[in-house]
Amino acid sequence: MASPALMSARKLAPSVHRQEPINVHHDSFQPTRPEQACLFNSVCVDNNGPVIPPRREQPFFWTMFLLKKLIAALILPPAGPVLLAFLGLWLSRAKSRRWQYAGLWLASLSLISLLALSLPLVSSALMAPLEPYSPITATQLKRVQAIVVLGGGTYSNAPEYGGDTVGAATLERVRYGARLAKQSGFPLLLSSGALYGGRAESELMREVFEQDFGVKVRWVEARSRDTAENAHLSAKMLKAAGVNRIALVSHAWHLSRAIPLFEREGLEVVAAPTGFRTISPSLIKNLLPGEAFGTSRVAIREYLGQWYNRFKEIL
Repeated sequence: MASPALMSARKLAPSVHRQEPINVHHDSFQPTRPEQACLFNSVCVDNNGPVIPPRREQPFFWTMFLLKKLIAALILPPAGPVLLAFLGLWLSRAKSRRWQYAGLWLASLSLISLLALSLPLVSSALMAPLEPYSPITATQLKRVQAIVVLGGGTYSNAPEYGGDTVGAATLERVRYGARLAKQSGFPLLLSSGALYGGRAESELMREVFEQDFGVKVRWVEARSRDTAENAHLSAKMLKAAGVNRIALVSHAWHLSRAIPLFEREGLEVVAAPTGFRTISPSLIKNLLPGEAFGTSRVAIREYLGQWYNRFKEIL
């Protein structure tokens, strides 16, 4: 005869090991229970729609990612030209007159390049090849099944909003995405993670969509760290819902790099560019150095990103 303790353990065993299964309809992304449910591809579903949870960083990949960011920061202006100018000044102290002249030329050209990059005419010339797509038409919009909006940066610790919110570039994309969603009635997917910690940018974007523009968001992808991961993780969510044709919303200069990455994931993509860089009708304004420096930096960063993606394809 079993002891009372053993009989009690047998009674408790089913309640400890038995777990009620969770059934999820992949087409609608709606769980059959109110509790949060996770799919096979780490997409989680809650009452507000599907959310990919923040990733648990692997040290090697995180180190390589930061290394890529550091190298880019040293190449891009102003750091790149300034470092070249310092190199030129150092060479100008060499004993050889040839190296002295070479150093002075290098330092001079580096400083002149900084001035040139701040001119609107130069920044516009750099941006023009990056903006080949025209605004999306009503006919093109009707052919898609969903609208994907990519993040473009956060406004951290915003005092007027009581915490983090979307940055200026992201707000431009959100505004245009909300316009397209209202025109078409198609569902929205937001894609952007928490690059340096804190709340995922896509969650901040959802707040703006729903609270400021009154547009409901269906999918939130909150793990991606760059455009390639935007494409990969978003495609998982969309394909699980039977979506293959999307309108991709981002800045006009960004879509030249983003669209091939989404197409590589097997999606049919229609460009929905916003934030075009336009030229002022005033010649004087186009010749004055100033804010155009930031535009030039963005353009050079995009060229580097395109070359980096091509290099990865070769490998």
